[in-house]
Amino acid sequence: MSASRVLLIVLAAVVGIVLLAGGCVLNGYNRAITLDEGVKNQWAQVENQLQRRFELIPNLVETVKGVAKQEEKIFLGVANARKAYFQANTVNQKAQAAAGFERALSRLLVLRERYPQLRSNESFLKLQDQLEGTENRLAVERKRFNDSVTAVNTFVRRLPGRFYAGLAGVEKAEYFQVEEAARETPRVSF
Repeated sequence: MSASRVLLIVLAAVVGIVLLAGGCVLNGYNRAITLDEGVKNQWAQVENQLQRRFELIPNLVETVKGVAKQEEKIFLGVANARKAYFQANTVNQKAQAAAGFERALSRLLVLRERYPQLRSNESFLKLQDQLEGTENRLAVERKRFNDSVTAVNTFVRRLPGRFYAGLAGVEKAEYFQVEEAARETPRVSF
């Protein structure tokens, strides 16, 4: 074999090794970036669900309170009109109390016609479903976030991932952990 042929083979081998090593570094670098972006994406999903919780739940609570207050007002009106009738001493007072009772009953009948089943119970059930659904969505997103953190942290701690993560500037991520105050049962008050 001639010296130029040997030199060409050695040069081809060196170029092949450099290309293979460069491909491995590029692949590892890209994987570190992908894992890091996955963690950021999952955190954005957690924040999305937190935002949903902070916007939806107070509005639902206020809606339920409003519906319950309307029904309460009608039922109290009937009860107060009945009470006024039995406390009336004169015919005029009894007539006024009876008219008040009829007005209260008509409001009750209108409510009953519009809503064959009174709405506050239904509203409370919907609120309960929304609370449960929101918390379930949030739990799923927190789990997915922590899974992404596990993947990036495992990559960063193992070899050769540690090397690639260092090149890409990717560091260990923090898990989503529940604070002590959040471990208490949430309260919804009306």
